[in-house]
Amino acid sequence: MVQKIRTFVIDNYLFGEEGKLRNDDSFMESGIIDSTGILELVRFLEATFGVKISDEELIPDNLDSIEKIAAFLQRKLPASAAVGGAPSLQPAQR
Repeated sequence: MVQKIRTFVIDNYLFGEEGKLRNDDSFMESGIIDSTGILELVRFLEATFGVKISDEELIPDNLDSIEKIAAFLQRKLPASAAVGGAPSLQPAQR
């Protein structure tokens, strides 16, 4: 999950230049993603992980770094699967 998110961020916002991007780097503080970019990120997350992200969930605590997104999805995926949404993802490594 983390690698998919990281690859998307690098490919779409850093244009393939990974540089020194850490998983806990703030997208907003570092200027990696602006408010318009968040909408593209949300579309990617919804399509890739089969979740629906509400307007109320569009907050930095959920979406401002790779680590925050992964934690947010971990909280969200079991709830999504429980109501008949996308099946829970079982990462290859834990």
